[in-house]
Amino acid sequence: MEDTELKSMLADLIWLDALIATELIQVTENTSAILRKSPPPESCLMDHQALRAIALTIAEKYHKDTALARHLSKHQ
Repeated sequence: MEDTELKSMLADLIWLDALIATELIQVTENTSAILRKSPPPESCLMDHQALRAIALTIAEKYHKDTALARHLSKHQ
């Protein structure tokens, strides 16, 4: 495997991991809301937003201009 191919593969995996992380945060929030029958605590929502922003920063470092930022802006 060539160096450029390996770098491309790693960039794809990092982006995909960031996508999975952000979706898992959303699933956790949704599950919490269902179980509580109310939204998660505000402190959790703020922490989750910060974690999403970090994951997005990492993802965009390796793949710019994807739908991830637009998608995350729709998460509540």
